[in-house]
Amino acid sequence: DALYGWSSTICEADKAGVALAEEIGGVIDNTAAVCHGPSVLAIQDVGLPVCTLGQIKNRADLIIYWGSNPANAHMNHMKRYSYISKGYFLPGGKKDKKMAVVDVRETSTSKMAELFVQVEPGKDFLLFSAVRAALMGYEDIIPAVVGKSTKEKIITFANMIKNSRFFIIFFGMGVTQSRCRQNNIVNAIQTTRAGHLHTKGTIMPMRGHYNVNGFNQVCTWETGYPYSVDFARGYAWYNPGETSATDLLGRAECDVALIIASDPASHFPADAVKHLARIPVIQIDPYENPTTEFADIVIPSAIAGIEAEGSVYRMDNVPIRVRKVVDTTYMTDEEIVERLLEEVRAIKAKEGRD
Repeated sequence: DALYGWSSTICEADKAGVALAEEIGGVIDNTAAVCHGPSVLAIQDVGLPVCTLGQIKNRADLIIYWGSNPANAHMNHMKRYSYISKGYFLPGGKKDKKMAVVDVRETSTSKMAELFVQVEPGKDFLLFSAVRAALMGYEDIIPAVVGKSTKEKIITFANMIKNSRFFIIFFGMGVTQSRCRQNNIVNAIQTTRAGHLHTKGTIMPMRGHYNVNGFNQVCTWETGYPYSVDFARGYAWYNPGETSATDLLGRAECDVALIIASDPASHFPADAVKHLARIPVIQIDPYENPTTEFADIVIPSAIAGIEAEGSVYRMDNVPIRVRKVVDTTYMTDEEIVERLLEEVRAIKAKEGRD
């Protein structure tokens, strides 16, 4: 059994979901498996020099977006927390700041930047290494061209970091889902630390779904692991690539799926979606989406933050309480999963199983 989704609902539902997965001996996974899972693996390897978005708003005078296009993907990000926002030490807003963008093509965000560094797809690791070398004083070993970027542009980029008072690297799925995966993030974190030889700085993943971070937090509290946790052995087993929902479905090892607050039909690889369409699927979601088309059971739920209250985690690991603003006749995700958990326990007790 695979329980997948959990990133667009509240932490209380996530906690009940982990308990349900343990009770049935299934696998629980969230959307990190197809977005920032490599970031989690990298952080486990080398840690993360991070801060809150409030610190970035008030202190960061150099904003770097690497493999991320917030103008289209995180529309309020620059206005509230980074390039455009006015901070305590940066009262002029973007007049007091500079922005650099690294991406494979020109984007809406890069058009606003003081420096655009174009990188060849799959060559982010090499470019991180070159910038890191420049920050550590080894400009002489940098080739003339690295990942489509010239040595001169790389050194200009490194000098922007050196001359800043506080820099922030926001990295997106352009880094996590390209060649080298988590090793890209390890190199990005080490590049940030190289910047500390000259100034202050930090790095942060551009998480997507509003509570994708919250599930990773809850799952870590409950199981010791952040995502892709398998309870088939009777205890938590963690091995992304083996226990990830996409891999289980791609290998046709899953016989039933519970999808909550997600749409794998739109985002999973074709082999995984084909198998998902062949097995029984239960969907819990306030919205109809492509997964609904082949789901065997669809349970509508209240919209978290509008029709239901609960706790969520921001991309900078700050917990926030979302409030209920309107009434609804639908049950919340937490109530639905708790009811399922109660029924599973009742059935197991009736059958004489622990």
